[in-house]
Amino acid sequence: MKKVAVILAGCGVYDGSEIQEAVLTLLYLDRAEVEVSCFAPDIAQTHVINHKTGEIAETETRNVLVEAARIARGQVEDTAALNSEDFDALIIPGGFGAAKNLCNFAFEGANVSVHSEIEKALKSFHTQKKPIGIICIAPVMAAKVLGATVTIGNNSEVASAIKKIGGNHIEKPVSEIHIDESNNVITAPAYMYDARISEVAEGIKLLVCEVVSRA
Repeated sequence: MKKVAVILAGCGVYDGSEIQEAVLTLLYLDRAEVEVSCFAPDIAQTHVINHKTGEIAETETRNVLVEAARIARGQVEDTAALNSEDFDALIIPGGFGAAKNLCNFAFEGANVSVHSEIEKALKSFHTQKKPIGIICIAPVMAAKVLGATVTIGNNSEVASAIKKIGGNHIEKPVSEIHIDESNNVITAPAYMYDARISEVAEGIKLLVCEVVSRA
């Protein structure tokens, strides 16, 4: 049975992993009869967002690993323990947490830096020529670390930043994916668009199927 590692960034679109993207990823991996292991860094979230109001909850603090356990039903490990040799592929769903907790793109833009454990994972899977699937805003990390060609949909500001950090951007609609053959990186825009969940699901399904077929 193929084994895929999924890195989560917390729980919730505004300060963690986008829940629908993460669940759709896990659903399609399960349907592909893949063994999945979830990981998240054991760090404090950059901040906590009240998902009802959209405002920062100034007095709250949350842990990325603990919050990710909400999505993974408790079955999540620290990214410090992630060994690419144990897996056939890597997938990272999106959500603002990917741009706030796994890297700091949400705050630094083209001056982004990637969390050391996430950078190590990306480089390790890449060096071993194992497929990497990245969703929504998270592809900025593959652009930064691997110089990959990715899609985040049609957001011109983010596309410009991707080019500045050494990657390339290809515009794709919500229900499609981009495949960077040279780097074995597959990306999908998902909720970079104001889209229906059914449209997002089509793109994520294509991404998961492509990653699994290459694993």
